[in-house]
Amino acid sequence: MSGAAFKALNRSVGKAIHHYDMIAHGDRIVVGLSGGKDSLTLLWMLAERRARAPIDYEIFPVYIDPGFSGGYGEPLSRFVREALGLDLRVEATDFGVVAHSEANRENPCFLCARRRRQRLFEIADGLGCGKVALGHHKDDLIETFFINILYAGEVSTMLPAQSFFKGLFTVIRPLAFCDEDAIKRFARGEGFPAFQNPCPSADVSKRSEIKALLNGLYRRNRKIKGNIFRAMRHVKPEYLLKP
Repeated sequence: MSGAAFKALNRSVGKAIHHYDMIAHGDRIVVGLSGGKDSLTLLWMLAERRARAPIDYEIFPVYIDPGFSGGYGEPLSRFVREALGLDLRVEATDFGVVAHSEANRENPCFLCARRRRQRLFEIADGLGCGKVALGHHKDDLIETFFINILYAGEVSTMLPAQSFFKGLFTVIRPLAFCDEDAIKRFARGEGFPAFQNPCPSADVSKRSEIKALLNGLYRRNRKIKGNIFRAMRHVKPEYLLKP
């Protein structure tokens, strides 16, 4: 366990879970894995906290394989079992392939993400899980905030805890207060495997454009990221335009 990196993440995860009341005794939680550092860190942290928490909860890791050639469901499953002692459910789909085909006129990332999320809810329902944990972190929330402003014309972002289908499910994001750089350091320290994302849109999405823009700002002024994150919690509606 990497000391400083773990302490920083553990403090941020604990703060998010407590502030948004994310996990309660008896919860059954589906944990969505992508194979990246974020979701692996999320699963690791939830498994580690469960071992010492005063409450008992169950976690069920799930990987939705989008169907591209070069998938890594099997080695990911092996790592989860050997490193954390958990059985990973791998769902084979064609969501990514169809989303990038000529039959789809929508944004491929939007359609693929929507269908993968829908399948996660279906799996959670089948397992009797009322919560779905996703690995979005502070940088993701900030990037989504700008994506929605620039491309959707609205001021919004992902919520650390969000109810769906009239309270049937709650999506929780325990890494919501964690910096991506801290997650990277932790993943390196723990020796997490690096899987190559086979998605053809992995490096050309709107999110990657926004990330590059924001990273340029962060390099010029280290206070900017914190200021943006605080601004999303300190909104003054009286100084915004009327609907």
